[in-house]
Amino acid sequence: MRGNGKVREGVRAARHGGPLTWTGAVAGWDRAVFDAVARRHWPGGDRVLPRLSRAADHGLLWGGITAGLALLGPHGARRAALRGAASLALASATVNTLGKWSVRRARPLTAGVPQVRLPARQPWTTSFPSGHSASAFAYLTGVTAAAPAWGAVIAPVAASVAFSRVYTGVHYPTDVLAGAALGVAAGLVVRRLALDAQQSRATPGDEDPVAAPALPDGAGLTVVVNTDSGSAAAADGLRAALPRAEVVTCGAGDELPELMADAAARSTVLGVCGGDGTVNAAAAAALRAGIPLAVFPGGTLNHFAADLGLAGPEDTCRAVAEGQAVRVSVGRFTPGPGAGSGPGSAESGYFLNTFSIGVYPELLRHRVRWAPRIGSGPAALLAAWRVLRAQHPVRLRLGGRTVPVWLLFAGNGTYHGSGPTPRRRLSLDEPHLDVRLVLGGGHPGTRLLAAAFTGPLTRSPAHLATRLDALRITGIPPGTALAHDGEYATAPTDLVLDKLPAALTVYRPRP
Repeated sequence: MRGNGKVREGVRAARHGGPLTWTGAVAGWDRAVFDAVARRHWPGGDRVLPRLSRAADHGLLWGGITAGLALLGPHGARRAALRGAASLALASATVNTLGKWSVRRARPLTAGVPQVRLPARQPWTTSFPSGHSASAFAYLTGVTAAAPAWGAVIAPVAASVAFSRVYTGVHYPTDVLAGAALGVAAGLVVRRLALDAQQSRATPGDEDPVAAPALPDGAGLTVVVNTDSGSAAAADGLRAALPRAEVVTCGAGDELPELMADAAARSTVLGVCGGDGTVNAAAAAALRAGIPLAVFPGGTLNHFAADLGLAGPEDTCRAVAEGQAVRVSVGRFTPGPGAGSGPGSAESGYFLNTFSIGVYPELLRHRVRWAPRIGSGPAALLAAWRVLRAQHPVRLRLGGRTVPVWLLFAGNGTYHGSGPTPRRRLSLDEPHLDVRLVLGGGHPGTRLLAAAFTGPLTRSPAHLATRLDALRITGIPPGTALAHDGEYATAPTDLVLDKLPAALTVYRPRP
């Protein structure tokens, strides 16, 4: 009842000079709970909780638990402890670099807290959020994700550390709750990164090997090297490894589709060294010419080469010399019967990796425009700020229904992972599209951040995931952007996505 009186006092204070505010009500509740904890006698608390709070300073308590499990625990416990330590490090870095300085909240007044509970030295940093609580719950989340049984053992310790921060008068309850939430988020991020790392270590190679022309010295091979993709140094290495191959360099002023078509027309095998956009152009030319493709990793982004299992140009050189290859499926987008056209509108095209409409193409559009002036890194950050602040969902007609979406993603084959745009494929010859939607509503940043923490997309009402042979998208607003393999274009108003199963022969050495 006393606590309720304190809340009413906070509400009345919030009304002073104006209407009730949410922050005023929260502040009243905060102080009421803080005072209630201070007044109450907790048997054994004065002996245990201040010591536990001090033990958790600078993460020493969790470091000691990690060391003990690493030295004495079974393998699963050691892995869980390391996962917890990584989660704690992320939470601590976030609190100290962003949290403490984004909300400059003063520490509580401790007049009502018994002297025996108070720390010898009051913390000087701002009160919101609680770093001890963030570290405790980050460690708990990291351990629980890897070993739930050990998480059950650590949970009472983590909860006691968080409560001790209110008990000793150094934090308000909402400081502790916010810190705990931040810690759980950090643990989930580390869990996601660990799952992605496990998937990236998986060896792709479900595709059946096929015979391809063996070119030990490169005779009949033309390799187009895009020097703008970070591949300038690769040209000399390819000339040395395949002395009879024709190596052609290109840059920003060259038209890639025409250059690739000319190279394919005079070659037995078309080779490419560059990023995913350059590889996309080469794949389109090889498909149209009906010849194999040799991909030499060398660009800034090499997602297709990585999923193919190529660690570097030497792998492709060995495969070309021995005639080892596989057949892979290719995604295709084609204007539908009701397609409109306009300046820059895409015609038919292919994607080896991904196709998307919504937030990502807009990010790409802004980044491409600003990168020449300020650099790719700052351009990416500025583009993200611009799009997540101002972008609206795109209304698309799918399966006879008009739905607002922040992102429509279609993968060439099944991507493994639980986010809106997962990272890894274990097979490149699947006949299906991996289609995922981030539905409209709210803000794109909130929806996409939620997608990072939700598990499989099929369990979240904000996201949909399915596999389809084909997908028709109609009612696309004029001027809507699309992206395919990192390239940007303007979408037609009517679009069909489908697959060309096992359509392209690509060199890859046998394991």
